Amino acid sequence: MTATPLSILDLATVEANGTIADAFHHSVEMAQLAETGGYTRIWYAEHHNMPSIASSATSVLIAHIAAHTQTIGLGSGGVMLPNHSPLVIAEQFGTLAELHPGRIHLGLGRAPGTDGATFRALRRTYEAADNFPADVAELQKYLSDELPRKAVNAYPGRGTRVPITILGSSLFGASLAAQYGLPYSFASHFAPQALKSAIQHYRSHYVPSEAHPEPYASAGVNVAAADTDAEAEALFARTEVNRVRQFLSRGREEELNFDEASQLVDTPAGREIRGMMQYTAIGGPTRVREELEAFAKFADVDELVTVHAAPTRAEQLESVRLTAQA
Repeated sequence: MTATPLSILDLATVEANGTIADAFHHSVEMAQLAETGGYTRIWYAEHHNMPSIASSATSVLIAHIAAHTQTIGLGSGGVMLPNHSPLVIAEQFGTLAELHPGRIHLGLGRAPGTDGATFRALRRTYEAADNFPADVAELQKYLSDELPRKAVNAYPGRGTRVPITILGSSLFGASLAAQYGLPYSFASHFAPQALKSAIQHYRSHYVPSEAHPEPYASAGVNVAAADTDAEAEALFARTEVNRVRQFLSRGREEELNFDEASQLVDTPAGREIRGMMQYTAIGGPTRVREELEAFAKFADVDELVTVHAAPTRAEQLESVRLTAQA
C-alpha cells in the first residue's frame, strides 16, 4: 500500500447482462478482499434511476456489507442529504453505529444524485439543497450527546457521534467543511477541475473543532491495476469505453453495447466523459503505487478514495487486490 491510507468507493455496479443481486454479491466480495488487504474503509454512494448502479439504498447496503465483514470501516460516500430529513438519516446511521460500533461513517453530499424527474419522484424540492448547511448542523445535534428539553431526539442515533465527512466537487463543500471543522472529501474521480483550489481553500480556512482539531482531506482517484503496465493500459482503454457506454445509455430504452459505445468515444460527448477520469492511476503494482503516491502529494490529501471502475466486477476485484499488494 502507499504511505497514504487508501479507501474504496464501491457503486455496486451492475455488469452488462448482469443482475443487481450479482452486484450485491460482488460488493461483499470486494469488502472482504479490502478488509484483508488493509484498506481503511469502503464508501457507498447514493444514486437513483441509474440501471448500472445498485447502491441507491445506501444504509441498507452498508448493513448487509457490515454483516459479512468484521473490522473494515463502512460509510456513505455519500448520502445526498437534500433527499432526506436529517432525523431519518440520524436514525438509520445511529442504528448502524449501535450494531457495528466504531465502523460506521457518514459522508454527506448536497447534490440530488439523480436527474430532475427522479428528484421530484423522491418528493423533494430544489430548495432543499439551500438548507444543506442547516441540515448538517441539525444532523450533528441528533448524533451528539445533547438532550435538549422539549425537542426531538433521534433514537437510535443520540450519543453515537457517527463521524461525518462533507463531500463535494466545488468550493461550497470545502467552505462548509472548513467552517464546521469536519473532514472533507473531493470527488476528483469524476469532477477533477476544482480539486487543487478546493483542498487549498479547505485547509487555509479550517476552523478546528473538538472532534477534529486538524483538517482531514481526502480525494477520489480512479485506479486501473493489472499484472503488467501494458495490461493495465488496455484495461483502462476498455474502462473509458464502458464509462461512455454507461453515460450515453441514460434515457435509452436499450443500453448501448460495447461496439456502439466505441464509436462514440471521440465525439464531443465522449471526450467530455473521458475527461472526467483525468485522475487515474494506471499500471502494474509498482507503477500504480508510484502514481497514487504522486497524486496524494499533488492533491495534498490525507487519504485516497480509490475507484476501481473496470468493466467487469472480476477485473475490479483484481484491481483492488493488486493495489493492496503494491
